[in-house]
Parts: sequence; C-alpha cells; structure tokens
Amino acid sequence: MQTLVLLGFVGLLGQLINGSLGMGYGISTTSALLVIGTSPALASATVNLSQVGSQFASGFAHWRFGNVDWAVVWRIAVPGAAGSFVGAVFLSRLSTEAAGPLMSTILLALGTYLLARFTFRDLPRPDLSRPLRAGFLAPVGLFAGFMNSTGGGGWGPVGTSALLASGRLEPRKVVGSISVGESAVVVAGSVGFAVGLGFTGINITWVAVLLLGGLLAAPIAAWLASHVPPRMLGSLVGGLIVFTNTRVLLASDAVDASPGVTAAVYVGVALAWAAAVAWSLRAHRIERRTAATAAEQVATAD
Repeated sequence: MQTLVLLGFVGLLGQLINGSLGMGYGISTTSALLVIGTSPALASATVNLSQVGSQFASGFAHWRFGNVDWAVVWRIAVPGAAGSFVGAVFLSRLSTEAAGPLMSTILLALGTYLLARFTFRDLPRPDLSRPLRAGFLAPVGLFAGFMNSTGGGGWGPVGTSALLASGRLEPRKVVGSISVGESAVVVAGSVGFAVGLGFTGINITWVAVLLLGGLLAAPIAAWLASHVPPRMLGSLVGGLIVFTNTRVLLASDAVDASPGVTAAVYVGVALAWAAAVAWSLRAHRIERRTAATAAEQVATAD
C-alpha cells in the first residue's frame, strides 16, 4: 500500500512538472521506478502506459487554455511516434544488465541538461515572424521519440528545449504543443513495448496509480505553465533527477563504487544542486526586478 501511495504521488508530481515545463514526467517517474528495482524496459513500458491517459488530459487542458499550435503538433508528433516505437522495440531486446546502466546514463544526461538549461540560460524571446518548418521539426521529433522510449523520458527535454531554442514559438505554445504531441508518442511507445515484451510482468495497478496521479495534476499543470517560474522548477527537478540516477549508477555492477567514493559523489552532487537552485532564485529575482522597472518606465513615459 505504501508503494502505491508513493507512486500516486510520483505520478501527480511528474505531471505537474511535465505540464508546467513541457518536460520531466518520464525521466522523473522512470527514475523512481528504477530506484525501487524495476527493470529498465518494464519501467519505461509502465511509464508509457500511464501517460496515455494523462497526456490526453494534459493536451486537452492545454488546448482549452489556448496553448497549442496544431501545425507544429502534426509535424513533430508523427515522426516522434515512429521514433518512440523503434526505441521501445530496441530497449525490449536488450538484457537487463545492459539496459540498466544505459537508461540511468541517459536519464543522468537528461537531468544534467535540464539542470543546466534552466539554471544558466535565459529563455529566448520568440520571433513569431519565422514559422517552424517540417525540415526542423521532423528530425527533432524522431530523435526525441526514440529517446523517450530508450531513456524512459526525453520527449520533453529534447523537443521542448529545441523549440524554445529556435525562438520561433512563444513558450506557452511550446509547452502545450509538446504536451499534445506526446499523446501520440506514448501510444506508439506502448505499442512498441507490446511487440517487444508482450506486457509480461507489467504491474497494471502501478500503471493505474501513476495514471490517476497524472490525471489529477493535468489541469493544474496547464494553468501553472503560465504562472510558475520555469527557472526555479527546472533547477529543482533537474537536480533531483541527477541525484537519483547518480545513486542508481553508483550502485550498479557496471560501477560498483566504494562507500567512500559514493559518499563523496553524493556530497558533490548535493552541493552543486544547492548552488544551482540558489543561482536560479537570484536570476529570477533579477528578472522580476528588471521587468518591474521596465513597466514603471513605460508608465512614467505615458
């Protein structure tokens, strides 16, 4: 029962993060499943299945809030679904011994990127005069979909970051369009795992509990997308993912670190995480003061 309550909370928190940032559900929930001993392929399959319902709810909520650009959705979701299917079949064919360190390494890299992306880089100002083309969106979707299945997450970190970096779509529509597109990606990934695994060993109760948590969070997350400071949330979530997967890697047979080395790495990661959050808080306060000053100057000029 304790495990089910924890997974329900993980699903709720993961969807709050995902709906607010356009990324984070897969890598946070998969990390949690790996910590409790789930095999990589089953962890990714469980997360994909649980997202089928929650992503439809999230996409619907974003649509209702006007956060979706449908031209972008179709151009990125179709290749994303193809990449997700191939990635799921690929991961299903790997042994647990090979897949475990591979998935944790991918998750660690994604968490590090998430931490650095929202800590040290400003969100670009969109130039809406230049529309996003299929030649850009298709390869991004294909790679992001593949990473989503093999890494237990990746659609958001790759897709959202690429669209934000392009500067051709306003941030709220980046988050909404990626959330809607992920519906197709997780369905395709689930089909891929059905082909590769036959869903043998998947705990349907875990899927249902994660789904329930995600469904409860979806409408709140859509509202939070335009209210929560992305810098702070990105740094907090990125650091948590880095810390969690560092723990998994250090305990794996591939690394088998000594207690002394493990403790030293934990301390280093924790200090870096705390510094990143502090930096993000400082940057957010500066941005808020700058915006307030600019608004006062405009008001005075009028």
